[in-house]
Amino acid sequence: MGRLTHRTGPGFTYFVTTKTWQGRSVFQVPEIADILTETLMRYRENSSYSLHEFVVMPNHLHLLITPAVDTSLERAMQLIKGGSSHTIHQRRETKSQIWQPGFHEENVRDETDYQRKVEYIRMNPVQAHLADKPEEWAYGSATGKFKMDPMPKRLSGTASGAKAR
Repeated sequence: MGRLTHRTGPGFTYFVTTKTWQGRSVFQVPEIADILTETLMRYRENSSYSLHEFVVMPNHLHLLITPAVDTSLERAMQLIKGGSSHTIHQRRETKSQIWQPGFHEENVRDETDYQRKVEYIRMNPVQAHLADKPEEWAYGSATGKFKMDPMPKRLSGTASGAKAR
């Protein structure tokens, strides 16, 4: 069976989930979770993508991301996963597999869908009993300590059933 293809396009916003190798709880180690958040912020600051929301869970990552016009979603995920793996291996002097291959994405359709995804991302650590409130989980955008990008204008004012501007 061939690799799954991703239905992506420039200017679109995606809800992305990617998992660790064999579901291992790699990111429950604070140093490793910090490396991943540093990687997310570095490529955001380099304008490889707009990062709207994220949460690093012990064995997976959720993102709301809009790749830059000259960056495919596949490339953005390669930067995040490859960049974090490289740094983890350097700092921890290990060569263990970090990520499972691939990722799952959903195209964010409109403002209502965007808000649902934001809520899902923020509540993920609460639902997993890792925090009582979203802002208490140190490895997510809900903490308020990371600079996030606003919702894309193309989604503003587009409720379910309404036409995009």
